[in-house]
Amino acid sequence: MSAYGSAPASGPREAAEWSNRRIVAVNLRAIVGRAYPRVIGLTREPSWLFFEIFLPFLAVSAFVFVYRALGAPEAFVGFVVLGGAMTAFWLNVVWMMAAQFYWEKDQGNLELYFTAPMHLMSVLAGMAIGGLVMTSSRALAVIGIGSLLYGVSYDVHEPLALAAVFLLTMIPLYGMGMLFASLFLLWGREAFHLAQLLQEPIYFLGGVNFPLRALGPAVGLVMATLPLGVGLDAMRQLAFASSDTNGVLPVGTEIVILVAMGIVFLVAARLALGYLETLARREGRLTLRWQ
Repeated sequence: MSAYGSAPASGPREAAEWSNRRIVAVNLRAIVGRAYPRVIGLTREPSWLFFEIFLPFLAVSAFVFVYRALGAPEAFVGFVVLGGAMTAFWLNVVWMMAAQFYWEKDQGNLELYFTAPMHLMSVLAGMAIGGLVMTSSRALAVIGIGSLLYGVSYDVHEPLALAAVFLLTMIPLYGMGMLFASLFLLWGREAFHLAQLLQEPIYFLGGVNFPLRALGPAVGLVMATLPLGVGLDAMRQLAFASSDTNGVLPVGTEIVILVAMGIVFLVAARLALGYLETLARREGRLTLRWQ
């Protein structure tokens, strides 16, 4: 049996039946199976709620006090609260997506993924869906507590557009996590250090704690490569429509960029997984030769 869910069949009809129905069913079960532990984990470890909500909230509070001490526009407080909520998704992508295959390899589970009759994209899609559900609760808690404690007022004229931008931001963001999951495994033991290395630079380049326009010329790089920065800029424009602080680009243009990023990162993740499968099945290795 191959990793794509194919199996020997006694005739064309049985083969077509397997291809059209069983492959879909197997991959859907894989998605649900990988999403389940992340969703159910919301209630299994209450201590995680404290660390994943309270600690990020401390960083948000620090920037709130800085902006108020400097007499910055009150909208900046809302920018920080929204940015602090979005950091939860980036942390989920880095630690629970990008480094996941490397950790599974250390625990001895990775071989099961390669021998099971499913596609690796299904495994990663399940991780992404489960992580999105789990992280959304943390992000909503940060927004709720920050808004109440610091008196943030939102001016949302297009709630459906705001929801659409959020979803369009998640697709390339988790697509990037899928790509990194393969690359981190190829790079071997440096995966943990790479995850740490990417954390703070993305906070800065993504404009998590300040308007993205403040980056100046570097903002073009962000718009071309970082879904978090593009999505956050668009969401701030929609959530604080009456603010005097303009976004880098119009919301419509940023939506087009997010769609393009989603396609690019998902295709790149698929290609990287294909290369990983080639190493695993044909050459019996999971890392580059120079390691």
